[in-house]
Amino acid sequence: MSTDSTGFEAAASRLRIVLVGTQHPGNIGAAARAMKTMGLLRLVLVAPEKTPDDRDAMAMAAGADDLIAAAPVFATLAEAVADCRLVLGCTARNRRVQLEQLSPREAAAQAVAVAGSDEVALVFGRERTGLDNDELQLCHAAVHIPSDPAFSSLNLAAAVQVLSYELRTTALAAARSPGTPPVTATPAREGAASHAELEGFFGQLADTLDAIDFHKGRAPESAMRKLRRLYLRAGLDSAEVRLLRGVLADAQRMAMLAGRAEPGPD
Repeated sequence: MSTDSTGFEAAASRLRIVLVGTQHPGNIGAAARAMKTMGLLRLVLVAPEKTPDDRDAMAMAAGADDLIAAAPVFATLAEAVADCRLVLGCTARNRRVQLEQLSPREAAAQAVAVAGSDEVALVFGRERTGLDNDELQLCHAAVHIPSDPAFSSLNLAAAVQVLSYELRTTALAAARSPGTPPVTATPAREGAASHAELEGFFGQLADTLDAIDFHKGRAPESAMRKLRRLYLRAGLDSAEVRLLRGVLADAQRMAMLAGRAEPGPD
């Protein structure tokens, strides 16, 4: 086995393709085929509308049915990416959820760099509506395929093929030149916080801001979106998340004590 192949397989072992709410089973099969042609073998399904062993899915897989048979099925995206260090959402441009926008090549560079030591997920949404805003909030960045604006509708399997190709070419290039990751890549940090750890922190942060009346009656969504982006850019490790959660726990305790000390009605 060549060094290139060995290096690619090492990266591919930590790369997963996640399909959310797939409506047509045939698209699961076609996506599995697209993955396998590029040497990606980890397919994950989130709440598909029909069972993945559907006849149409197997027919469209055309030899990649082993990926479908091995694919875990989760109820929510948060569960599917809980152990990931990097989550990239493949979507059309969305101005309501302000995520960093990456091209497929930039996304592949980041994904392959992080997959050197940590789990990475590339997430694809529903055929008609894509990922919803709550699901996009679980992603660290958005990946946009620059299709022709005059005919921008891209089939799910075609989108998976584009990203799978970029992942393969980037990983093979990295295997040929070890120690020189692409300049657009974000290097993995030792002890980096997992997705589940970060989501636990964000949940506690939201509860704490409510407890101290930070929003003063304003809708909390905008502030939380900005705070999520701020902390995701920081690249927190597990120890830092524990420290911040300790601060939040004390803030919640003080808010509770202050509430108890407030004078009652006359």
